[in-house]
Amino acid sequence: MSKSVLITGVTRGIGRACALKFAREGWNVTGSYVHSTGAAQQLEQELQNIGAECQCIQADIRDTAAVRRLALLAQAQFGTLDAVVCNAGIAQQKLFADITEEDWDTMFDVNTKGVYRVIQAVLPQLLERQTGSIVTVSSIWGQTGGSCEVHYSASKAAVIGMTKALAKELGLSGIRVNCVAPGVIDTDMNRMHGEAVMQELAEETPLARNGSPQEVAEAIYWLASEQSRFVTGQVLGVNGGFYI
Repeated sequence: MSKSVLITGVTRGIGRACALKFAREGWNVTGSYVHSTGAAQQLEQELQNIGAECQCIQADIRDTAAVRRLALLAQAQFGTLDAVVCNAGIAQQKLFADITEEDWDTMFDVNTKGVYRVIQAVLPQLLERQTGSIVTVSSIWGQTGGSCEVHYSASKAAVIGMTKALAKELGLSGIRVNCVAPGVIDTDMNRMHGEAVMQELAEETPLARNGSPQEVAEAIYWLASEQSRFVTGQVLGVNGGFYI
């Protein structure tokens, strides 16, 4: 019987790469998205061409009712969930003095509370089976802090704390919780930095390049799979040595 995964923020970047990776490994895939219906339909077709059973569902992780519906639809389609990837997130560059309360609240509502909503929605399924893997996606800036991204850094640092605490709480229930903290990855989100800054960041990286979404997806898949069955509460930096 095929395993099933729920991935949030599935239409681009790391989320899209995760969907393709899990599908190629024979998993059923439920993905969530907010606005990109065309991209979601295209991804569904690609996953079906691989031979995967899949569904992309519109669900804003700021909406508790929508997230609960997402979890129920994943269960209804595939029976049970074996893994959850909390990938959806937003970023913004601003001087700290210019960050408004709305900016701050929106950042935490998506990047931190969104993870809380998703895990709470799927947890009954995992607890009933006493097994499963949860993978959260933080950021290198959640580990080191990023200038002009204080609210983003803080929201991603909170994800790391949530991951470690949940790993301790859920371990006796057979549920593993780990985190991936990507470095500078070539995604649409990071293109806001501009080509010159991205090149500078590549030059600062010991491996002398920026990472790809596929490389992050490989790490996420490993943490979700049975290959890492004795790994929990860990933060895996996929950053080319940028932060050691």
